[in-house]
Order: sequence, then structure tokens, then C-alpha cells
Amino acid sequence: MKILKHVRREFSGYNILESGKRLLDRKPLQCSLYVTDHCNLDCAYCTEYDNSRPHPTLDDLKKWVRKIRELGTMRIALVGGEPLTHPNIVELVRYCRELGFATSLTTNGFLLTRKLVVQLEDAGLQVMQISVDRMTPSSITKKSFKTILPKLDYFRHSKISLHITGVICADTLPEAQAVLETGLSRGIPTEVRLVHADPLHRFRVDRGRREELERFIDSMIERKRRGEKIHTSEAILNYQRSLLRGEYVEWTCMAGYKLFFVSAQGKFWICSMVHTDKHIMDVTLDDLYANYHKKSCQEGCGVYCAVSASLLVEKPVRVLGQEIIARAKRLPSMLHPSSSPRINNPTSSGVTNPDGTHKMNGSTNSGPSADDCVTLREGT
Repeated sequence: MKILKHVRREFSGYNILESGKRLLDRKPLQCSLYVTDHCNLDCAYCTEYDNSRPHPTLDDLKKWVRKIRELGTMRIALVGGEPLTHPNIVELVRYCRELGFATSLTTNGFLLTRKLVVQLEDAGLQVMQISVDRMTPSSITKKSFKTILPKLDYFRHSKISLHITGVICADTLPEAQAVLETGLSRGIPTEVRLVHADPLHRFRVDRGRREELERFIDSMIERKRRGEKIHTSEAILNYQRSLLRGEYVEWTCMAGYKLFFVSAQGKFWICSMVHTDKHIMDVTLDDLYANYHKKSCQEGCGVYCAVSASLLVEKPVRVLGQEIIARAKRLPSMLHPSSSPRINNPTSSGVTNPDGTHKMNGSTNSGPSADDCVTLREGT
């Protein structure tokens, strides 16, 4: 029974039968809903927050969520801005679950409290992604592991599947290894993603030396293959490596079709980088299907959830097969918990302090990335 429990938890997020329908029909698989444009941080590489705009009302959010569900969408990611700044976030999570959505939330973690985690779990939240870029804050990013480390204890007995995601650039690279090790040592699925360009294909921060970035991506690929809890698919890791090498990748963008975004003003967005003025309430399935084609902006695309969903729909056997094999390799260690790191491990990984930070070459008027759509759930 213990073995079956571990197996069920490790593969629970796949919802294979349910999600499999979306690989065969013309309905969308997932949507990222901007709960708010507000954010309590201002990370220089990000393009997606505006504190001058008010929160959307709960009634509006519920109306949009109903429409998203009516289109056949199965997964919804609550993003921002910082979703936890919205005063009705718990009620919204509960409503999404009542409608039958697989529901995740992306946060920088700064506003988490023990009480709020319990409330979100009671509301039915299934997945929480905490964005962490460095062990310590810098002028580029305030999302430091040091700040949220004590909050990991809130998830000790929680049913919420937690994972950690960071961004690699010149500023974060010196501490990226420590971020990865700190998450993995606590048994938390963790990844650090390659920073992407803004909508005008400009990098707001120093991207870093290609050789160093490539070595880090290669190390995550190797660890993924060994069965470590690298929280992304091998397909996306290989895609990021190809981006660094300038290699052509054959794929058809499904953004605006199998996945789409809804802004905090209710506007339908193809993805986080490609916006439209069409309101979500006016969108039809035919509108979505019209976006099923290669796009001029997909070369060099860094909206990894769009790439991930596209590759999954195009090559489901290969993408899922690699992931299932990688997760299956974790099972032996799960059956021997005394030798496995736990989320409530009180010892911290070594913190690598950089000798200095790199100068910004972009704006500081920004916030957490919204590239984090609902993904395959990972057990903690």
C-alpha cells in the first residue's frame, strides 16, 4: 500500500485521461489568468506588473473564470503581478475548484503566512509555484530564497504540491546552484529557467555568458535523467539549450489555442508577450482554433509554458515518456524516506554569495514573470 501511495502521488498531476482529451479535440488545455497587475516587488527582468491599476473585482474574475471553463479549459493558473495581493484570492481558488479546474497559483512567497496556506489548501489549491531567483536579493531581483525559507515549514503537512522556479541571468547565475540545491535538498521540485527577452526581443538584464548558462542547463538535464526533482520537462531543458546555441527547433506554437492568457482587465491574450484587445467574454472556440499555426514570433520564444504545451500536444508520447521515466527513477528513494531529503529539513544548503552584481541594462519597472502556466504536478 505504501508503494501505491507514493506512485499515485508522484504521477497524480498528469490527469492522463482528462488531459488526453485535449490532445485530440479542439478545446484548450490551459489558461493563465492574471488575478491582478499589482506586485509587492520590482524585479528588473520582468515586464508584467503595474501598481497603478486596481484589482479586478471578484465578480468580474468569477465571470471570466466561468467563460474560460465554458470553452473547455481544464487547467487554470492564477498569476500576476502577485496573486496574493488580491483580497479575494482564497475565494477565487475555491470557485475555480468548484468549476472543476485543475488549479495552480504562482507567487513570490513573500506574503505567505501559515494561516493563508491552510486557507488555500481548504479552498482546494492543488499546486503552488514559488518564484525564487537568488539566495540573497540584488538590484536585479528581490525574490530571494533567504526571505521565504522559513515559510517552507508551512507546507510540512500540506496537500498543496509545492515547487520552486527561478530565472538564470548574469546576476542570478552565481547563486543559481545554491537555489537549486536548497530546493532539491528539501525534496521540493526545483528548476531555474533561462531569462527571456521582452516583447520587443530585448533583454532587460545582462543575460550572461553563453558557456556558463549552457553548463548550468546541461547539469539540470543530467540531473533530470538521474531522476532528481528538476521541475520541468527534458523537452524544455533541451529547448533552452538550443536557444543558447542558436539552433533551430521545429515546432508549431499552440498559444492562443491550446493555451491562452486573460489579463487583469479581462482581455484575451495569445500569450504573456502577445496581447489583443478582444475581451475574453467575446472569444469563441473558432477564435481559439484560428491561432493554431506557426507564428512569426515563435523563433527564439521564451514563453516556456507556451513552448511546453505546444511540444506536449505535438509530441505527447516522447514528452510524456521522458517525464514518466524520470519520475519512475525517483520511486526507490521515496520508499526509503530516512535517506531522502524532506521539505522540513532544518539544515540549509550552503549559500554562495557572489563577489558582485552585474549592472542592469534595462528597466526596473517590472515584476514577477507570468511564464508559469499550470504544469504537470509534482509531489513534494
